[in-house]
Parts: sequence; structure tokens; C-alpha cells
Amino acid sequence: MWKWEAEGQAKAVVVFIHSAYEHHRRYAWLIEKLRTSGMHVITGDLPGHGEESRRKKAHDEDFRDYAKFIRQMMQIAFTYNLPIFIIGHGLGATLAIQIERKHKYECAGMILTSPWMHLIHQPSKLSNALTGLSKLTGNMKIHHDITVKQLTRSYEFYKEEKDDIYYNSVITVNWYRELHQFMKNVVIATEEFPDIPVLLMNGGNDKIVSPAHSKKWLMQQNISELQYKEWKVCYHDLYQEPERNDIYQYMESFIYNALRNIGYII
Repeated sequence: MWKWEAEGQAKAVVVFIHSAYEHHRRYAWLIEKLRTSGMHVITGDLPGHGEESRRKKAHDEDFRDYAKFIRQMMQIAFTYNLPIFIIGHGLGATLAIQIERKHKYECAGMILTSPWMHLIHQPSKLSNALTGLSKLTGNMKIHHDITVKQLTRSYEFYKEEKDDIYYNSVITVNWYRELHQFMKNVVIATEEFPDIPVLLMNGGNDKIVSPAHSKKWLMQQNISELQYKEWKVCYHDLYQEPERNDIYQYMESFIYNALRNIGYII
């Protein structure tokens, strides 16, 4: 777990949750933008990700371990006694929804990008994954085969990340089953989501998930202040797209408006 602190008086604290298969270092640009905008940033690699992924042949983590790690980040964030924003991307966005619904943290707002609620890009061995005849099948390893070219249109990011040794999309069948059950539980949950400001952004040309499903989820929530933005030509990783400066400015405006609404002077 890592902390990046703003210079001078901070306005807020951001807890950032990355997506599946990746690691927090891929978001160095975003972390620095937030920090120089006057926000402390708390983040880190989800269990089994980042450096840990090099010691593992496949992701087989318990989703409860992901939740425990996020709760630890939230505990650190609260020690600053500042407004807290949760930013979640991909699977990290779905994890953020679930943990906020369960624990109802007093947050100034939540920013969700490309939540995993309905995957349109499936592992190549999906049929084997979902129709295994024995318990042993659950330990079978499959490739989700999500490549950098499917995540972003940015050639610069592709050159930087195409040989990333910490990116690993090999998973077990059991992990994939748990993922689908987790996504289903988030979508159909009857427990009311807390009334905090929410900004949800999708790429209109996402190759990994269906933007329509997360938009539908958002519109079904009983939230006083919500925003939905679809960046029409963008792929999945909005913070790595050529338009990322515009995307950041949109997000920053949401954060500043939320702070003003609770009495903070920007």
C-alpha cells in the first residue's frame, strides 16, 4: 500500500482501486495529476496483483481478500480527517460499489470508470470454464486474453506497457466463476446504495465490458446527485486514452463541485 501526499494544504483524499490483472503503477500519471491538484492519494496492488503476480501462475484470490485490502486503504484515508473520494476502475469500480454499499463509508463522492458488470470479452476457453464436470476443473488455468491494444487506442501507452511483467491475465476457472457471481450480486443487490455523489464514465467503444449495463445500474440507484459521461470513441482504460487530459478535467470538476457542496472552498 502506498501514499502520495499533496504539497501544502490538501483538499481531499483519494482512494484509488485498480482493475483486474494490472497494478497501481500503471496509473502514475493519474496519481500525479491528483497529487498536484491538492489531493492525497492512497492506493496499492490488490492481493495477487503487481509484484505478487510474478510469483503466481494464475489469479485465484478470494474476493474477500480484495475487500479486506480496500477496507485497509479506507482506514488510512480517514486518518487525514479530510473529505474522501473513492476512484475505482474496471473491476476496481465494481469492488468500490460493493464495499460502499456494505460499509456505507462517509465519502464526499465516488468516481467509477468502466465498471465490470457485464463482460463482452470472454476467455477463449469459456465453454470449458463454465461446464466443468469435476472439482478439479475449477483449478484449470485459462487466459482471459485482454491485451493492451484492447484497452486503449494510445500507441504511446502500448509501447510502454506491451511487455509489462506485472500484467497477468491468466486465471483459474474458480476465480472466473467467482467473478461472475460477484458481478451478478452487485447488479441485482436489493440493499440501497448510499446517497453520495457518483460520477460514472464509460468508453463508448469499450472492447471489454458493456457500457449499457453499468449505465442502467446507475440510473436505477436512488442517488440525489449522479452524473453519467460516455466518451464516444474511447476504449476501456479511460485514464490511458489520448483524451485523458479532458477526462481528468471532467473528473476534477466533479470533485470540486462535490467539495463546494459540503462547504469546502476551492
